[in-house]
Amino acid sequence: MRILIADDEPLARRRLRALLNEIGGHEVLEIEAANGREVLEMSKAYKPDIVTMDIGMPSINGMDAAKKLSTYPHPPIIIFTTAYSEYALDAFEQQAVDYLLKPIRRERLEQALDRAKAWHKKPQVEKDLNNTDHSKRARTHISINMHGEVRLIPVEKAYYFRAEQKYVTMAWSGGEVLLDESLKNLEEEFSGQFLRIHRNALVALVHVAGWKKDDNGQHYITFTGIDEQLEISRRHLQNVKHTIRDMCGARRNAKT
Repeated sequence: MRILIADDEPLARRRLRALLNEIGGHEVLEIEAANGREVLEMSKAYKPDIVTMDIGMPSINGMDAAKKLSTYPHPPIIIFTTAYSEYALDAFEQQAVDYLLKPIRRERLEQALDRAKAWHKKPQVEKDLNNTDHSKRARTHISINMHGEVRLIPVEKAYYFRAEQKYVTMAWSGGEVLLDESLKNLEEEFSGQFLRIHRNALVALVHVAGWKKDDNGQHYITFTGIDEQLEISRRHLQNVKHTIRDMCGARRNAKT
């Protein structure tokens, strides 16, 4: 696979080239892009399979360059390289296969190249389906910054979202993480997958086991896979009961 390096810092380009040469198995183009405009021109002329692209470049930034590249008949695979984690969500919306934080470690670069190779092997019809009307589809993964590294957590592994002060806690099979997102936006995006049970909580229907009532008359959601229970507010109780009953009925019908 042919790789084009794009970064406005010569030192960053040299370091990335050295890492790519150490890993091997790919053709790293001799030419390099120092801004987004050069990325577009070189991609047309040399048709790389992969572009490793910095985001904060002059002329046209990496994010805008990726948007323009996506309109090409055979767009290259994008691996973003940047010192800033806050662009991760936007990056994956551009169908980037990975998002590497500087300084880039060899093992993370190898993982990104493996993902690019897997994407390159996909049939074109599957790639087109992934790129169609992407803005209207809910994310399949949540991007988080963990120990200085951007990680993608599958939404299907999330048990619930719970608002706490300025942040939202997401509980998933690997623990808990804080998200800088609003519960309202999450509810709108994942409508049909998550159910509001309280003004401060959404639960993943796929992991809901049912509900229970304690001696004081308070209702709680129970989950499969974890012992934790979340309080159901009186305001949302009837809707929660109806939704879970319908869901349980659908599950029974699916088994018959």
